[in-house]
Amino acid sequence: MAEGKTDSPGPKKCGPYISSVTSQSVNLMIRGVVLFFIGVFLALVLNLLQIQRNVTLFPPDVIASIFSSAWWVPPCCGTASAVIGLLYPCIDRHLGEPHKFKREWSSVMRCVAVFVGINHASAKVDFDNNIQLSLTLAALSIGLWWTFDRSRSGFGLGVGIAFLATVVTQLLVYNGVYQYTSPDFLYVRSWLPCIFFAGGITMGNIGRQLAMYECKVIAEKSHQE
Repeated sequence: MAEGKTDSPGPKKCGPYISSVTSQSVNLMIRGVVLFFIGVFLALVLNLLQIQRNVTLFPPDVIASIFSSAWWVPPCCGTASAVIGLLYPCIDRHLGEPHKFKREWSSVMRCVAVFVGINHASAKVDFDNNIQLSLTLAALSIGLWWTFDRSRSGFGLGVGIAFLATVVTQLLVYNGVYQYTSPDFLYVRSWLPCIFFAGGITMGNIGRQLAMYECKVIAEKSHQE
């Protein structure tokens, strides 16, 4: 009598839906962490440019000046960067308008460089009055959007981010958390919304590029399977 052969059960494989959801969740978390650290790094660099704007070499006190601001500023900037960087590609998907304009890392790096330059100009360039400075930075910020984004969703989110961030900053200054020298727009400087707008566009471009890289990796894995 022939004995029936029973195959030993192998490791259970997740279904395609569960596997896809797990992969997307992990990639979303990785993108959030990367965006957070990018935001922290940019906050430290921009703070250094604001405080040590006349330094050409690196004296011993430069490292100390990096951390001269309140400890909560870099984590808050990192958290905001992660939220913005994840929100941009999400809005693109919901609107059915995938962003395809200048989708390469070299363009993203140029966008970051222009943003840092705009921020540095707000502290270094001297104008006769704050209105001229604000108008100049506004033109540069819109130029950054036109050069590296050109999407309606990007412009709308940038304006919304600038408005919300300015309101939060006004509340922080009003409650005495910190203050600006020579405020001319209630409690802050009038050019601050331009910086927030340019920062939103920059982090949105980084987030879109990371999301596109994730889609490529998932597509390659699906093709291999």
